[in-house]
Order: sequence, then structure tokens, then C-alpha cells
Amino acid sequence: MSWALRAEGLGKDFTLHLQGGVTLPVLRGLDLSVAPGECVALSGPSGAGKSTLMRCLYGNYGAGAGRILLRHRGAVVDLAAADARLVREVRRDTLGHVSQFLRVIPRVPAAEIAAEPLVLRGVPRAEALRRAGALLARLNLPARLHGLPPATFSGGEQQRVNLARGFAAEYPVLLLDEPTASLDARNREVVIALVAEAKARGAAVIGIFHDAEVRDRVADRLFDVLPFQDAA
Repeated sequence: MSWALRAEGLGKDFTLHLQGGVTLPVLRGLDLSVAPGECVALSGPSGAGKSTLMRCLYGNYGAGAGRILLRHRGAVVDLAAADARLVREVRRDTLGHVSQFLRVIPRVPAAEIAAEPLVLRGVPRAEALRRAGALLARLNLPARLHGLPPATFSGGEQQRVNLARGFAAEYPVLLLDEPTASLDARNREVVIALVAEAKARGAAVIGIFHDAEVRDRVADRLFDVLPFQDAA
């Protein structure tokens, strides 16, 4: 298998409705692929479209042009053309995402949030909570916090819940958007190890890493995302 996720001719514009309908081009004709066991780090200046690309790959933004091909359940699907049902299925079984910020769910404990992707896959709740709890502990989140809703946690504590949620299900393809933001050096080391372990089991990883040391230690190669006006 030469690739796990592949974008072909990907394009994305934004229409500024409050600015008279001005169209702002962000991505044009972008080609990107990532292989199983590989980590590709998105590189480029602020505003070049790295986060836009990541959101397109996950399906939060619809692509304006091109295809986003993903190997899912033994077949190739085009996420750019997929309906909502298929996108939900892909996110449950194949495509994971760790964003910069945790989507806090009122009154739901941290361990339950981290375990949810496993439960959705059919893992018994007790086993899912055990695996999620082990990851939270590895990420140095105190056990006393596992049963509490993370709305009042610090930014770093919330990010550790986010990371446990993203890594617990061992997705074949994993998107990481600044996964070490707001983490201390100790927990950055844990994330570096988690990425290495994901690659070792054959996961394909695409990430945005503003921490140059983390990027250099986890990435197999860089992919430059250029501002549209500078693109060839």
C-alpha cells in the first residue's frame, strides 16, 4: 500500500459575505499523500492555509475542488464527495483528529470523553474506560481529575484529555493540529512517544507542529503549504 490518505488537486476558497461577497482563495491544486507508518508535517508561514488544509482533510470544511482519497474498510473513498453518513463512519473507524482545543461537553467526565471513540467502535465501556484512563495517566493527568468534567481544567489539562481521546482508538490515519500546544516539556515527550508508537503500528500521520523540536523528532518529511499568491 503506497498511501493511506491522498489529496489530489485540492482547492478551497472562502467567500466573505460581509465584504460584498469577495472570494478569498486559500488552496489551489494541492497534491499531498501520506503512507502508512509515515508522519508528514505541514510547513509554511502563518496564514498559508495549513489549518484550512487540515480541516478539509477531516471534512470540517468542504473542498471546493479536487479529491480527498482515503483507504477505509478495504476500499477507497473520496471524502470530498462523501455524504454525512459516510463521513461519520470514517471518523469512527479510520480517521482520527486531535485539534488545538478540546470541545468541552458539560457534565461529562474527562475519562468518558477520552473513552467515547472506543465505545462508538463497540469496545465494552469498562474496557474503553480502562484504556482511556491508562492514557490519561500516561499523560500525567491526576487520577482525581479523571472523573471530573474538564470545563474548569487548565488549557494543558484539557489538551491532555484531547490527546487521550485522539490516540486511544488507534486510528489508521491521524490528523494532529498542534498537539503539543500548551504542554510542558514532560508531556511533550509523551506525545512524541505516542506518535512514534502510532507510526510503528502503521498509522499514517499528518500534523502541524509549531514546536520545531517536536516536528524534527516526529516528522519523516515536510510538506510546504504556500500562500496562494506565492504558489506556482
